[in-house]
Amino acid sequence: MKTRHIALLLGLCALMLTPGCIRNDIPYPVVPLEILGIEGEGFTCTVRDIDPVTHTATLQLEETTDIARVTITGVTLTEGAEPSRPLTGTFDLRSPLYVTLSLYQDYDWTIRAEQTVERSFRVAQQVGETEFDLKNRIARARVPEGEVDLTDVHVTELKLGPRDITTIDPPKEELTDFTSVRYVEVSYHDVRERWSLYVTPTDVTVQLTGADAWTSVIWLSGTGLSGTEMGFRYRKAGDETWLEVPDVTVTGSTFTARLAAEPETEYQVLAYSGDKQTDPLTVRTQEARQVTNSGFEDWCSVDDIIYPYAPGASPYWGTGNVGASLGSAVLTDKTTDTRPGSEGLYAARLESKTVIGKFAAGNLFIGKYAATRGTNGIITFGAPFTCRPTGLRIWVKYTQGSINKIDKVPAGVTIRQGDPDTGIVYIALGTWTAEEYGYTEDKGVPTRFGTDESPICIDTRNVNTFFKPDGKDVVAYGEQLMTSTVGEWTQYTIPLDYRTTAVVPTHIMIVCSASRYGDYFTGSTDSRMWVDDFELLYE
Repeated sequence: MKTRHIALLLGLCALMLTPGCIRNDIPYPVVPLEILGIEGEGFTCTVRDIDPVTHTATLQLEETTDIARVTITGVTLTEGAEPSRPLTGTFDLRSPLYVTLSLYQDYDWTIRAEQTVERSFRVAQQVGETEFDLKNRIARARVPEGEVDLTDVHVTELKLGPRDITTIDPPKEELTDFTSVRYVEVSYHDVRERWSLYVTPTDVTVQLTGADAWTSVIWLSGTGLSGTEMGFRYRKAGDETWLEVPDVTVTGSTFTARLAAEPETEYQVLAYSGDKQTDPLTVRTQEARQVTNSGFEDWCSVDDIIYPYAPGASPYWGTGNVGASLGSAVLTDKTTDTRPGSEGLYAARLESKTVIGKFAAGNLFIGKYAATRGTNGIITFGAPFTCRPTGLRIWVKYTQGSINKIDKVPAGVTIRQGDPDTGIVYIALGTWTAEEYGYTEDKGVPTRFGTDESPICIDTRNVNTFFKPDGKDVVAYGEQLMTSTVGEWTQYTIPLDYRTTAVVPTHIMIVCSASRYGDYFTGSTDSRMWVDDFELLYE
């Protein structure tokens, strides 16, 4: 009997010592490792410059920063992440810096630099704008054919490197003969560049460079011969008489104007400089479109969750009610407390609350609630929209609470218990796509939640997915902050600030929140917002 026991023990020991016989079935947690912030000298790197999907952090260098000697003084990483190389010190960022962050898994990240240097080359009697070929270091200015002596050209501006630290040889005062190309040596930091400067005669002295037709305005731009009278003329399609466009702004050889127009109407426009003019161009203004359910009259309830759209209708406005339903809470609901003079029966009431131990802001947004992960929500922003309003008119009431819930705060913002909460309504137009803005890392895997209709994915677990008003694909933006209690219905107008008049947006987003930093789970459970009768303006 003893012999059998000994044999059994020896067999078990042999089994334990056999390689691969014992497995570690305890899975490692999936912790996405990220670069959260980078600090240093001569550059900025904000949240918008860090892309958690492509794992890229971009340093925006100042014009005078030496890209070959960029000093990084601090890098903030996900807690526990170990970098494969030192990330502080002085680096040559003419090529990207690659690093692997490791904890339970490895994540490869890239740190790169972008630098914009403003350059100028202008001559007297120039026609139009200078053309720059940065790759081949060529600058070309044009003058009217037969009217400028190329042996006696006056260079009025010459800047081909960073301000204050660049030398040009020969200097612009010695550059007069442009019967052929002129070469200059440009020096800054340890950089030495040879630029080619051309002054070329042209028989085209006026161009209509832009005619951007919105709904009630056409934005006009042109180039002509500096020193001549420049402007625009217009007429409705079918009319015989040309009219002068008023209030033209002239800068050097360029000129611009804002022409008031009627919606959905064809116009002909042209530009002139001196006695020269362009051929007429026909443009058509856009419609004066409004957003769906702008008076918040349509509501429905599905599985005890309240939605701000009619029964059976396609979702347009979304709320956090889906996530809050896990705690049997309602953040946003209809109310019969409408604004004075409203023709509707309902308005929207947004109420910030604590749901399952976590702060949740009363909210309302164009988009959809996509998913819940634990106590976090994943939502999408936006709806298709190609018009260009000039602003948004809203009716609002607001009860301001004192902040009693603080989880996270935005970088550079200080919030303390008892500080007054802030409400916000903001509007943005942009050219976002789901391919670029629709992803987040879900369970360690890049997952697309954004759609062609609602392209921007916001994952409350990841601040790097939060909407950035100054993002590269934002065409226009405006906001109204509620910084105190507004006890009576009050009308506000939010002007839209456009970055360019030429880009046609693809989507619109409007977001309302009783607590501005609700996506950081920070705010007051006493904050309330009422909104009613939104109207896009086309003035």
